[in-house]
Amino acid sequence: MLVAALASMAIVTQDQVPLRAGPRDSAAQQAVLWQGDTLEVRGERMGYLQVWDHRRERAGYVLASQVRTTSLKPEEAPELLAVVRFLRDTPGAEALGIGYTAAYLKAAPAGDITAEPFDALGSMAERLARRASAQQGSKASATVAAHLEVATHYGVNFRSYDHDGALRLCYDGEAFRRVLAMAASPEQQARAALAVTRHDCIDPGLPPVQRQQLDGWRAEVLDRLGAAPFAQLPEPLKNRLRLRRAGVWAGLAFQQARRGEGAQPAAQRALAELAGVNKTELSDADLVDYHQAAIRVGASRWAAETAPASPASRLGVITRPGQPGETCVMLTDASHGARSPLAERCTYGVVWTASASPHPNGRALALAVQPLEGWRELWVFRQDATGWSVDVMPPAASQPELGYVEFAGWVPGGEKLLMAREARSEGRLRRSFEVAELATLNVEKQASTPSLLVLFGKWQDAAWKRQTVSLR
Repeated sequence: MLVAALASMAIVTQDQVPLRAGPRDSAAQQAVLWQGDTLEVRGERMGYLQVWDHRRERAGYVLASQVRTTSLKPEEAPELLAVVRFLRDTPGAEALGIGYTAAYLKAAPAGDITAEPFDALGSMAERLARRASAQQGSKASATVAAHLEVATHYGVNFRSYDHDGALRLCYDGEAFRRVLAMAASPEQQARAALAVTRHDCIDPGLPPVQRQQLDGWRAEVLDRLGAAPFAQLPEPLKNRLRLRRAGVWAGLAFQQARRGEGAQPAAQRALAELAGVNKTELSDADLVDYHQAAIRVGASRWAAETAPASPASRLGVITRPGQPGETCVMLTDASHGARSPLAERCTYGVVWTASASPHPNGRALALAVQPLEGWRELWVFRQDATGWSVDVMPPAASQPELGYVEFAGWVPGGEKLLMAREARSEGRLRRSFEVAELATLNVEKQASTPSLLVLFGKWQDAAWKRQTVSLR
């Protein structure tokens, strides 16, 4: 993972340090060095160190005041580790911290190395990747790019993914995997588990079978921390684990349902993890993760429910296989069965038949359909003078990110539909409760809480109120 450090070396402690051809300020500049770069020390002249840069395969001189030297002897290991402890939580010093970690791992006797330096290395590499993703196109991006090159020289690897047109850089997590394989403290294990199971560092082009295998592994890693170690964690870290588990199990529920497997246990586990979050201990950053986890759970929550038995005379839906991978939904009633349905529409998504909610007058039906892991739509079957039609209502008008829109009740006699909608769109989280005209599906009124809408107070569906996560 880390390249072998040298027997006597200097660690560059500043950015844009010139490597000169001679021991003078006026000497020609041969290269620009960055914090964390390591140099083999070969001599000293006039306040300059004569060095060899193995990364660039070039000799030169650097000011002694711009580097820190170490002989890499075992007795220096505690001092190097102390510097690593300081730098691990210092924003902007990730490359320098990685350089010091490499020096410590070379100097320390093998029997003295614990999970701590790998925990620090992973934390710094992950923060550097986040910084690189956030600063794309800015003036600081050149410095971040140089720091990434330094880290890569030590064997710290990064992967890039295209998410909705934006490039996201992610650390590959090797140091954290080492932590998980070592005798680590509960906090170190928790941090490592969270780092290697991030939702935003999954290849969006991963095939479904491989994605389900990956999520199964993520669930196993998150459950590896037993009950006793989990109880020792500070409450914020417990919350982060619960939120990650909720999102992973919600994804597994969707994947299992898509493959025709029993998804109810996974969905119930997702709901239980979300319900176990201590909301009084959520920071502002954790609150964002909480809402995003709730959207993931909300999108797949119907997997936890079983379809109630309904009279044959009522409006309902049945499904049949369509083209390979497709499910076709047929709207039926007492006079129209599978051979002559009132309406039919096919989808590559998961059809949650348990969600079918017919209007009391038998002229409309709402159905939840989930085409993507974190994206659930509402299908509305409606009858008018020309016959039956099917309209698809997405959680948001933008490209799918995270979101769900769900039936919340019918307004008798008013030809109105109550809905709850929650989505992350263009980086923003939005939750609303809406009253829509059934004839057009145009939203007539909306509010941030159902208590602000009179019709919600009177006609919200009791089953929706009991099951939804939008009222958390």
